[in-house]
Amino acid sequence: MKIGEITQTLSNFAPTAYQESYDNIGLLIGDENNTCSGIICTLDVTEAVVKEALEKNCNLIVAHHPIIFKGLKRLNGYSDAEKAIILAIQHNIAIYAIHTNLDNVLYGVNSKLAQKLGLLHTQVLLPKPNTLCKLYTFVPVAYSEKVRNALFEAGAGKIGGYSDCSFSVSGNGTFTAGEGTNPFVGKILERHLEKEEKVEVIFPAVLQNAIIKALINAHPYEEAAYDIIALQNEFPQVGSGIIGHLPEPKEAAKFLSALKALVGVAVIKHSPILEKPVQKIAICGGAGSFLINQAIHAGADIFITADLKYHEFFEANNHLILADIGHWESEQFTIDLLAEVLQTKFPTFAVLKSTVSTNPVHYFL
Repeated sequence: MKIGEITQTLSNFAPTAYQESYDNIGLLIGDENNTCSGIICTLDVTEAVVKEALEKNCNLIVAHHPIIFKGLKRLNGYSDAEKAIILAIQHNIAIYAIHTNLDNVLYGVNSKLAQKLGLLHTQVLLPKPNTLCKLYTFVPVAYSEKVRNALFEAGAGKIGGYSDCSFSVSGNGTFTAGEGTNPFVGKILERHLEKEEKVEVIFPAVLQNAIIKALINAHPYEEAAYDIIALQNEFPQVGSGIIGHLPEPKEAAKFLSALKALVGVAVIKHSPILEKPVQKIAICGGAGSFLINQAIHAGADIFITADLKYHEFFEANNHLILADIGHWESEQFTIDLLAEVLQTKFPTFAVLKSTVSTNPVHYFL
């Protein structure tokens, strides 16, 4: 199996178009045409993880955090990252990063913690803009169902929990076929009027090329007429953070105690505990202070995240509880997620989870 086949599966799961502008994702080291001997999943790439990959005969490391984030000016082994990169290159080990694009899908990083907490009815906390488009196309009436089905199969027509969504209206289309054309109906150099259906479907912008290809392959005309427009509608499956409900309200202190045990920390930094119970839970793995106001406006009782600064705890302002559980702790279940995605797609292939703890933060008790 080629490394490129594996990385394409990851890209399909969390499209690269969903990464943030500051990020650096994808195949950072290695050749996608190389044969893969095994995969090891990790949160971070360190020298110890590369050595683990060597020991376990894995020549592809799939990591959440990109080892090459800012520009590298030298590679002389001064830092752990440089040592890891040098070792990976020396032994032809590829490194793939799937970072903010995995953060920005509903079924990504945040969903794993939400599942562990038993949250129901989860949705994206802050939908990402400019992620939806609409296609209008014009099809002879007898072929409208064929074209419609092809668009659905390519990923169009999904709205929330509904699929195969479209709208059609009948009308008359006209055209004159020019010299050298091969019209499906009508005659060359004669204006033709055809009964047609205007078919409308919504689709994620990242699928545009696949949608157009499906349309052209299914459409009977030599030149398929279509329009694509960008939508301002929110796409509830793409964006930052996640919010959901506990099955039943829970006393805040008991919830925090259970959370502490779940993520394996000795202490949780938090804003003042409010007297009311918690049920509506917002989550953002990693640094999530940019979502505090969004969590408040969404009516969350508690917002679980990491890397909060001193003054940011004041923003809770008795609206909710801010809980900082630590960066690594909030994203640790991503390793399980990556392994599950790859094992589902490649059930007979070696997909391992790193046993190296890459958390650089320790607590003295």
